[in-house]
Amino acid sequence: MGITIQQLSVFLENREGRLDEVLAALGNNDVNIVALSLADTSDYGMLRMIVSDPNKGRAVLKENGITAMLTDVVALRVPHESGSLAKAMHAIVEGEVNVEYMYAFANGADASAVLKCDDPGKVVDILRGSGFDVWEASEAYVSNIRQ
Repeated sequence: MGITIQQLSVFLENREGRLDEVLAALGNNDVNIVALSLADTSDYGMLRMIVSDPNKGRAVLKENGITAMLTDVVALRVPHESGSLAKAMHAIVEGEVNVEYMYAFANGADASAVLKCDDPGKVVDILRGSGFDVWEASEAYVSNIRQ
């Protein structure tokens, strides 16, 4: 049972139309974006995505001259209840695991928080020990896709 899922990450030069090129390349090749996070500096942007097929997504982007990499991340199931995310993050802090970044998306009955951390296995153990669970790749990659 996999405890991590793969995130597709792309460095974007700060120039007009670059994001459009990435999204069009994925869309034209039936790679669905489940979640994304875009952070920018003055020089470049970092686009992080959970997609329906990470390996295909990276290959499609490469064919279009766009460098992308795959990163292992944890997709935490977050119940739609006040304080759920705070409780989960508190458990991670108490467990002394560093979270590099995080972003969230809706995922059916539960929401999801994508976590990039230095010890995914330990994070999953902490979360499960605190009453939380994580999404398997087979679940995370098809989120929000109409069946």
